[in-house]
Amino acid sequence: MQAEPTQNELTTTLHLSLAQVSDSPAGVLDEYLATLPQADRSIIEEIAGSKDKAMVVINKGSNLGSRYLINTQGTTIGRSTTSDIFLDDVTVSRAHAVIEMNPEGFVLKDSGSLNGTYVNNVSVTSKDLNSGDQIQIGKFHMIFVSGRK
Repeated sequence: MQAEPTQNELTTTLHLSLAQVSDSPAGVLDEYLATLPQADRSIIEEIAGSKDKAMVVINKGSNLGSRYLINTQGTTIGRSTTSDIFLDDVTVSRAHAVIEMNPEGFVLKDSGSLNGTYVNNVSVTSKDLNSGDQIQIGKFHMIFVSGRK
């Protein structure tokens, strides 16, 4: 005879929706900048005008508004507290992805994550990033900002 499952034994499937993506990555960035105070907008515009710097801005998720500079050695993204960009949610793998700089620009690489990495609603394992690209990792939606195309 089997006992009835308790509430702690039940599991659910997570269904994560993809964000609406603009046809123009630059348009997404412009729309986001329009919502910011002038001081914040100036910081992001400075990064967008630089070929040597890049930034990721969280525009959906519990860290809404958080900004992370991308360093030249590679910036790790994941649920591990040692990640450069720490995304605290079960939908994010401990070592989910990395953004690296190369001579042509910046590239996002999935690190074998369970739920995948998306750029502009397309699942990717490796993708050259352009300013305004929308990155989705788990429930977090981010905008990539850089002067490099």
